[in-house]
Amino acid sequence: MKYLRLSFLLPFLFNFNAFIMAQTPADTGLIQNVFARQIVDLDGRWNYMVDPYENGYYDYRHQAYDQSASDRGGFYDDRKPSDKNELIEYDFDLSPTLKVPGDWNSQEEKLLYYEGTVWYRRKFDVSPQAGKRYFLYFGAVNYEAHIYLNGKKLGMHKGGFTPFQFEVTGKLAAGENSIVVKVDNTRHADEIPTVNTDWWNYGGVTRDVLLAEAPAVFISDYKIQLGRNNTIEGYVQLNGASLSKDVTVSIPEAGIKQTVHTDASGRAAISFPAKKLTLWSPGQPKLYTVTIHTAGDDVSDRIGFRTVEVKGRDILLNGKPVFLRGVSIHDENPLIPGRNRGEGDLRMLLTWARQLNCNYVRLAHYPHNEKMLRLADEMGLMVWAEVPVYWTISWTNPDTYRNAEKQLTDMVIRDKNRASIIIWSIGNETPVSEPRLSFMGKLAAKAHELDNSRLVSAALEVHRQGDVAVVDDPLGEKLDLVSFNEYAGWYWGDKPSDLTRYRFDIKYDRPVVITEFGGDALGGFHADSATRWSEEYQASLYRYQLQLLQTIPGLRGMTPWILVDFRSPRRQHPVYQNFWNRKGLISETGQKKEAFWVLKDFYDQQEKKYQ
Repeated sequence: MKYLRLSFLLPFLFNFNAFIMAQTPADTGLIQNVFARQIVDLDGRWNYMVDPYENGYYDYRHQAYDQSASDRGGFYDDRKPSDKNELIEYDFDLSPTLKVPGDWNSQEEKLLYYEGTVWYRRKFDVSPQAGKRYFLYFGAVNYEAHIYLNGKKLGMHKGGFTPFQFEVTGKLAAGENSIVVKVDNTRHADEIPTVNTDWWNYGGVTRDVLLAEAPAVFISDYKIQLGRNNTIEGYVQLNGASLSKDVTVSIPEAGIKQTVHTDASGRAAISFPAKKLTLWSPGQPKLYTVTIHTAGDDVSDRIGFRTVEVKGRDILLNGKPVFLRGVSIHDENPLIPGRNRGEGDLRMLLTWARQLNCNYVRLAHYPHNEKMLRLADEMGLMVWAEVPVYWTISWTNPDTYRNAEKQLTDMVIRDKNRASIIIWSIGNETPVSEPRLSFMGKLAAKAHELDNSRLVSAALEVHRQGDVAVVDDPLGEKLDLVSFNEYAGWYWGDKPSDLTRYRFDIKYDRPVVITEFGGDALGGFHADSATRWSEEYQASLYRYQLQLLQTIPGLRGMTPWILVDFRSPRRQHPVYQNFWNRKGLISETGQKKEAFWVLKDFYDQQEKKYQ
């Protein structure tokens, strides 16, 4: 990794197609493997101003300021008075600071419940080099971001969990530069996610901000993976002018070196024998250093090679049946309030999952940090990756669908080279209707088009007919797995022992992965197994749930809800919740609850069955 302490990043263009021989023109998009580039790190302390009336964007008639006028007035100008008589009603230099990456809710008590606009400002020095190209990259900003460099608007982005970038070649000043970001986390009915969620709406610049440097012609995108016939397959994409060039792909440890020639659009398909690779698996998470070289540019990545497919009721990893011993995870640190900030937070969560004897995690309900996927590669954890099409969306709004498809595309683009990801999820608990089926059906088709090497699913719901839990959602016809959430023993059924009377009626003859079940327990509260909110109740619920779920013939995995307690404004009981969802197997203090050990014992047994 070529890394400097202030910030450098690079550009990448992405063209996504399920077929590696696709001839569609590549369009400029996200950076692939940004951390492999020469970067200036712009993380750190950023000045901020809270702006609930958006005075920094609109005048008193609520008209947007004119950037071309001499007295523009917008906070993005980052101006100081030219003399003592000039009126400027803001000052970033005198404003407080927030840490980036990070959310504002957990860093400033008065912003805990704040939803609205906050302006961020960061100054940095740089010396742009002739013949180089520069890109300003944001790992994630929640939710709507307007980006300005030296008073000029670069663009805007919607979506709180996916990366975006702007080319700033020729726009950087030699010496001091100013980045201003207008961030608005206001919830809206037509956005993705919509107004109603069960997690905290953390606002802010929540992931890395980088300035990347690249040569005039550079390797902008690549897809390199193991195909079905023991071949390395994928493509390489160049960006720039005069794009017809030789590109060499090398995997030195495996004795592989192949050269291809890009076409006039800068694209070349790759396909060559894999030889004797050690396949990636949870038991042996082997990663190879893959180097891509063209004249004037080199990129290296750590990539694992494996296959995943469905055969009958089995999920096959590298051709062998596997049981997904999983757990769901939010992108949140329970011990230090707020969004996960870096590798230490992420590694802690995955280490806890490993202690549970998991070989699989569901990263709910939105794309998680890119570093989380790289750690999953390294630590040997298979992954379910999801977009925030959550609960009730504006199914008939074309702009809402385009937003959802863009977030799905950006997730697949960013993470397609991660061996750990075996399932793309297009949503969670969406209610059945014809408009929703059309919306979700198109998303499922898009996911299959973008990447035909992985499984596509969604977390469906059950409906009950007496003591029968029925799974017959018509969306299931378009998915590779039967995946659904059910909360018998908590939201339905009087007590855990009632679960013995239930059974499942599942329409689809495919592998079944239970994406959620569980119940709340306040860590440290002990009572008998019939007392809600106690650790004993939660542990009893898990015992009966595991008995119930094992009656499903096609059961091939599960991700109970959830690894760790997390914050949610929906959870208001003043004693047992206090704005925490307490379904975690681990408390907000890091204490493992009794149910943790119940599930671990079950996973230990499953591991022996599938050896």
